Amino acid sequence: MDLKNHIRSIPDFPKPGILFYDISTLLAHPRAWRACVRRLADAVDAMEPDVLVGIESRGFLTAAPLALELGLGFVMVRKPGKLPGKVTSHTYELEYGSDQIEIQQDGVQPGQRVVILDDLLATGGTMAATIDLCRRLDADVRGAVCIIELLGLKGRERLDTAFHSLIQYEGG
Repeated sequence: MDLKNHIRSIPDFPKPGILFYDISTLLAHPRAWRACVRRLADAVDAMEPDVLVGIESRGFLTAAPLALELGLGFVMVRKPGKLPGKVTSHTYELEYGSDQIEIQQDGVQPGQRVVILDDLLATGGTMAATIDLCRRLDADVRGAVCIIELLGLKGRERLDTAFHSLIQYEGG
């Protein structure tokens, strides 16, 4: 099954000049979504994780069902103020300004093998920040996986771990 047939592209969203790759059409098609989850499972399983880390918010859509499929735990990385309890924060630089993400301190244990998931890799800033955040908790980051990779933005070059994407688009 060609998963690209189930990804809708929306021009000028969320602002002019951006071509948005919408996975809601993939999620709405049960056979395509099942095929996607199986392919993600193959990529992730080879990395031998103990737990999956999903990046807010569409990364939750990939990591949560995959964790269930593989019998693994699932941990969320979110924007500040969204997680209860004690959190570890990480501030990272963007092209214009900075951003911050958080993870619950007891979400990942020292030495635990993690794979990080998101729906799309663009510039790689958030993914790289999540890798750094997990390592600050002494996690063994085995890799990162996305459904879609925008090759033109070269986000993969910012990652210092194994990376796999199911679908690639030339632009960015």
